[in-house]
Amino acid sequence: MAVICYLSLGSNLGDRRNNLKSAIQRIGLLQKTKVLKQSKFIYTNPIGGPINQPKFLNAALKISTALSPENLLKSLKIIEKYLGRKKNIRNGPRKIDLDILLYSDKVIRKKDLIIPHPRMFMREFVIKPLSEVIC
Repeated sequence: MAVICYLSLGSNLGDRRNNLKSAIQRIGLLQKTKVLKQSKFIYTNPIGGPINQPKFLNAALKISTALSPENLLKSLKIIEKYLGRKKNIRNGPRKIDLDILLYSDKVIRKKDLIIPHPRMFMREFVIKPLSEVIC
């Protein structure tokens, strides 16, 4: 059975707008998953990480998915890798960053998966786009 989830997207390397559009398209192609609503794209300053990195372009999605939280995360990591994300400095520049913010009403605390996202309420670049799609 499908559930409603909310995702955060960000990019600050390369063609940021195209990176986000490509990620959204690929998320929509995931098995048992449908993009229901997309926020506007917003530019934000990086938080943490190296100084002098480019601004981020951020967005949020409301999706319906029958993938488990773990399989959704695996799928998002595959999309990140396909779009050229490389593991580097924490909070450093990246072509694409995809995070699960909320997965239905589930609370998950695992080593590699924490839902709700632990820092989402501290980040305007998450809250502003999320507020557009959460209704």
